[in-house]
Amino acid sequence: MTSKLLIEQEIKTKIYIFREVQVMLDRDLAKLYQVETKVLNQAVKRNIDRFPDDFMFQLSNDEFDHWRSQNVTSKNDKMGLRRAPYAFTEQGVSMLASVLKSEIAVEVSVQIIRTFVSIRKLLSENVLVFQKIEQIEQKIKSHDKKFDLLLKTDLPTNEGIFYDGQIFDAYAFVSKLIKSAKSSIVLIDNYIHPVK
Repeated sequence: MTSKLLIEQEIKTKIYIFREVQVMLDRDLAKLYQVETKVLNQAVKRNIDRFPDDFMFQLSNDEFDHWRSQNVTSKNDKMGLRRAPYAFTEQGVSMLASVLKSEIAVEVSVQIIRTFVSIRKLLSENVLVFQKIEQIEQKIKSHDKKFDLLLKTDLPTNEGIFYDGQIFDAYAFVSKLIKSAKSSIVLIDNYIHPVK
């Protein structure tokens, strides 16, 4: 039980998103399957017809450089990465188990696929949360731009309220706002809003 949990945690840290799909890299899969990366890739090449582009692809140089800058830390790891690794999708991982033909490969593949599914479920269940976060980020960026513009604008020295590129005299502004109210005025945290 503990080993399966540890494997799942390790798998989660080795799932990346490239080309808008979840993938695992050949070197990480080789470690989990307890074979050398070279052996794994040779087995794939012998059965290349089982690995179409939506099952496996090699990272581009840009993808590889980006991944390496984000993930590789030790000198030995960098030495072992002379070429861009192959990335395997969920279907590619499933196919690897049949190509490697070992009990470990089958057990680990099942665990990897379950992890892919749990991550996909987590993402789909929280899609609204991610959309809200994106909306908030966009609003913050918009407010930041407006605030930067406000700080860069030279204001006259006379006192007043600055709004939309104009200066308003505070008394005249509030007086006009009060006169525009039809029935009542609501004051919330020093913000006046006429009710029409």
